[in-house]
Amino acid sequence: MGGHYNLKALIKAIRSCKTLADERAVIQKESAAVRTSFKEEDSFTRYNNIAKLLYIHMLGYPAHFGQIECLKLVASPRFADKRLGYLGIMLLLDENQEVLTLVTNSLKNDMNHSNMYAVGLALCTFANISSEEMSRDLANEIEKLLGSSNTYIRKKAALCALRVIRRVPDLMDHFVSKAKSLLQDRNHGVLLAGITLITEMCELDEKVCDEFRKATGLLVKHLKNLVTTGYSAEHDVLGITDPFLQVKILRLLRLLGRGDPASSEIMNDILAQVATNTDSTKNVGNSILYETVLTVLEIEADSGLRVMAINILGKFLTNRDNNIRYVALNTLNKVVSIDTNAVQRHRNTILDCLRDGDISIRRRALELSYALVNESNVRVMIRELLSFLEVADNEFKLGMTTQICLAAERFAPNKRWQIDTVLRVLKVAGNYVREEVLAAFIRLTCHTPELQFYTSQRLYAALSNDLSQESLTLAAVWIIGEFGDVLLQGGTIDDGEEVKQVTDTDIINLLELVLSSPYAKTLIRQFVLTALSKLSVRFSELSTPQQSHNQDRISEILHRFSSNLELEIQQRSVEFSHLFELANVKGGVLERMPPPEIRATMMGTVSERRTVGSTRTDKDTVVDLIGDDLTSPTNGSSSATSGPSTQDLLADIFGTGGGSDLGGLGSPTSHANGGGQQKSAAADIMSLFDSTPSAPTNVSSPVTSPIQSSSASGSGSLFDLVTPSSQQPAAPPSQQPKSQLQSYSAYEKNGLKITLTPKVSPTQPGVIQILARFQNSNGENVSGVNFQVAVPKTQQLQMQAMSSSDISAGSTETQQMRINVPAGAAIRLRMRISYTKSGQNITDQQDFAGFPADLTGSK
Repeated sequence: MGGHYNLKALIKAIRSCKTLADERAVIQKESAAVRTSFKEEDSFTRYNNIAKLLYIHMLGYPAHFGQIECLKLVASPRFADKRLGYLGIMLLLDENQEVLTLVTNSLKNDMNHSNMYAVGLALCTFANISSEEMSRDLANEIEKLLGSSNTYIRKKAALCALRVIRRVPDLMDHFVSKAKSLLQDRNHGVLLAGITLITEMCELDEKVCDEFRKATGLLVKHLKNLVTTGYSAEHDVLGITDPFLQVKILRLLRLLGRGDPASSEIMNDILAQVATNTDSTKNVGNSILYETVLTVLEIEADSGLRVMAINILGKFLTNRDNNIRYVALNTLNKVVSIDTNAVQRHRNTILDCLRDGDISIRRRALELSYALVNESNVRVMIRELLSFLEVADNEFKLGMTTQICLAAERFAPNKRWQIDTVLRVLKVAGNYVREEVLAAFIRLTCHTPELQFYTSQRLYAALSNDLSQESLTLAAVWIIGEFGDVLLQGGTIDDGEEVKQVTDTDIINLLELVLSSPYAKTLIRQFVLTALSKLSVRFSELSTPQQSHNQDRISEILHRFSSNLELEIQQRSVEFSHLFELANVKGGVLERMPPPEIRATMMGTVSERRTVGSTRTDKDTVVDLIGDDLTSPTNGSSSATSGPSTQDLLADIFGTGGGSDLGGLGSPTSHANGGGQQKSAAADIMSLFDSTPSAPTNVSSPVTSPIQSSSASGSGSLFDLVTPSSQQPAAPPSQQPKSQLQSYSAYEKNGLKITLTPKVSPTQPGVIQILARFQNSNGENVSGVNFQVAVPKTQQLQMQAMSSSDISAGSTETQQMRINVPAGAAIRLRMRISYTKSGQNITDQQDFAGFPADLTGSK
């Protein structure tokens, strides 16, 4: 079981092993020999055993059994034993082990040792492994050593003080006065450690930062000496005097000058001097320049100094070192909002970085390019971005298409240019376009009738040349289907380009080609079937020569998909084919849609959302494409609300399961999911197809999208609605009962009374508007009022925000609600209200069904 004689012999034996198994065998044998020696308390071999054990630990094998022996070595009076013992403690122990408490006394003794190197060993060990408890025990010793006359000890004590305030910030006050004296030290090592300590203090406590602002002039003096001093062999690094200390001083000046104009004024001159005199040909100088730039941009610096800092970053962009270019782009991204004009001067250099071989640099340059786009340079910037889009990595394309279209939407000089830009995006990267971009493009086309021929003609030509771009196909099919008559009537293009006349046969041939294309997905086929149905009406309005033949072709194409395995496509085929037989209503159902509301595509940020057509049905997509105003009862509501379903919300709020009979939930922050408008859409189709004489036909607001009609029917099939309806229209406003103007008490507890005043909408039958009044009749204020309401599944609810969630004594606040109710249905509300009164949180739940039965009319 005898081990090797010393560390050198062990290393030689391990290196001679040919396999890992041989190495493990040698280690196990040596570890067993070391354990045996420890048990025998052989003090003569302890030094060699610990040395071998530390080498075994460095190779990754267990060596924890030597911890106590390290403590014994530390207690030895020999310096060599102490040095190896402290090294073992630093390697084998950490601040979370209980054995560490045994080290505290040894550290305290050695901190008071007469040998400065023994003191240095103790301080070094403390700075590496001290725990919170040890920091509290030895803080006074560290504070005393900060005032030592020995620079070697002062330097290490400052680093130990740094460890103490990181572990126990409450002890910071012990070191403030001592740290001030460190700033006056002429030794660079002490000064470096002292500035590091002060920087940590300033980051942790703003009051300490205010106290050290008085020393700004002293720091500026130190920095000036470093910049203007001649060659010093002791501190020179590639021709620059102590760059490490310069960087530390600049970092501390950044903290002291942040938000303080007086301190910033003191350091302006020296910062300019550092920026102009530092050699930028070596990385040492670049590191100092970078810290100078960060300091200038963060303090209250002069505008000229900021411009100089940004120019330094622009110079970094031309450096051959990838790391320096990346750092410059990253910093410019942060400051572009502060001084856009200064960054714009380096626009060409930034655009050149788009073609860099390093993908991380391309990514940062791309982000910065987005921020540089404005009204004056939008044409140039978009042209460069479109050029890069053609060769960009696929992971960039989704974000690029969104940002390019956003910039075109915000800064376009005219509508024609915006349409051309989006068309180029669709042609270059049509498989990487978000739904919001496609929806905005279609809204734009609907609102620019003077460009509808131009847009449809361009899309027709683009689709004829390339069927592989999904978003291009969707946009072209939708616009050709909606504005096919405009395309057939022809027109001119301002630039004098010759336009080939398109016939109805050409359009049908193209759509049939799309259907048979290998790129045609389910969503595209749904769009094509809808477009063909619309075109049958558009062609009949123009009385084209081939009208009868083309109508037969469209009917044949639709019938071809009546047995398709895709249920959605089969349903559309069957429903549209049946619609062709109803000549008297087909025109009303498929007539042109009203232009949707124009609104911003997105709020300027790129969200990680799916591209067009990914795991989403065309019903939802078309609702987005044609505008939220067609599916929302009011402009202020959103039909595409993301988040949990109504049933999930009810289960969360009321503790009920998914089978609750309450189907709509409203609160100041959540709206109904747009189903109310779908109900009204279904009612419109009911009135179109109703054959009973008692229900008058209403074609003033026809449903122009069969897709929406299908989704709004509730039962799945559009033609389930053709059966005679027993529903009567809502009573006209003159016949509405007077009781709807009355107020009904819904809640009255703790001095808070809630009354509900219903009113039937005169323009929208079946829509009940309710005004909720919150009256505080008590002498104490009520705060944090949160009012939530749920309704049955057959009804749809929307709520606006409360006028104020805090109700002072004797005052009244209001909140508007709106409910879509089937005729004759009773309105039942389940209310939940929470509020704070007299410091107590109160939550109540209550059902209300007090409205008169005739409020919604009779069935």
